[in-house]
Amino acid sequence: MTLAITHEELLAWNRQSAELWKAQLGANPALLQLPCGIGGNVDVQALVRHIWGAELVWSQIINGLPMTDYDVWPKGPLDALFGLHLSAVHNFEALLCNPNANWDERSVDYPWRRPEMPKPTPRKALAHVLLHGQRHWAQLATLVRNAGFPSDFRGDLLFNPALP
Repeated sequence: MTLAITHEELLAWNRQSAELWKAQLGANPALLQLPCGIGGNVDVQALVRHIWGAELVWSQIINGLPMTDYDVWPKGPLDALFGLHLSAVHNFEALLCNPNANWDERSVDYPWRRPEMPKPTPRKALAHVLLHGQRHWAQLATLVRNAGFPSDFRGDLLFNPALP
């Protein structure tokens, strides 16, 4: 057994969190209209779009695929936003199954990188985007509870079956 957390395990955790939030938001559509402010997003729906859209774009960048322009991302409904996540997961799985992926040998360039910033390896970029959503889901859980909505989100890795 390896002591490290693998990218496959991070992806499993990412998928489970996304599915939980899709179910919770689908059961409580009023949550999508809650004012948000997290990451400059006006409401929860815009935050969810940011989370799943970022997954899609990073999955494309790391795989060397054409990047879907931000203006093309759907703004809703929830199922369309979840489609961004599903497309990203498909790309992540393809990358993780690719025996020729050079995880540490090449650097990933992305359009919003400032020239003085180092380029991450594909390994680092994948870990970044898989943890990016977890951070935002935790912020959203606090927002939801503070707004008086029940939240059964147990986003801590400790409570998630992604790792044995």
